[in-house]
Amino acid sequence: MLVSRIVATPAAEALIDELRARHGDLMFHQSGGCCEGSAPMCLKAGEMLVGASDIKLGIVHGVPFYMAKFQFEYWEHTHLTLDAIAGHGGQFSLEQGTGRHFIIRSRLFTDEELQQLPPVENCG
Repeated sequence: MLVSRIVATPAAEALIDELRARHGDLMFHQSGGCCEGSAPMCLKAGEMLVGASDIKLGIVHGVPFYMAKFQFEYWEHTHLTLDAIAGHGGQFSLEQGTGRHFIIRSRLFTDEELQQLPPVENCG
């Protein structure tokens, strides 16, 4: 059985549902530290071009989740949980103005989980 690289909490799923109803299809890109810090950014699908410098980490609550390859090199041994908490997020992410924002919680994979990880998908 394959292990997921990313999952969402119920709070994140509820915010995704709200944003999807308002904006249509979505995508996530884990920021590499520029402009928004290291934060998951929720965008309209196709609003950000992904390419050879990105990987598709997986699908979270029906939404593709992308990350820069250089950042994945640091996070490849880490299980990510997308969560939503009270507060203001990045100005470029769709949840701006909802009073909530997405964050990433992480933990290292166990040795057993590392053996069951699916490969990531190159975007370029």
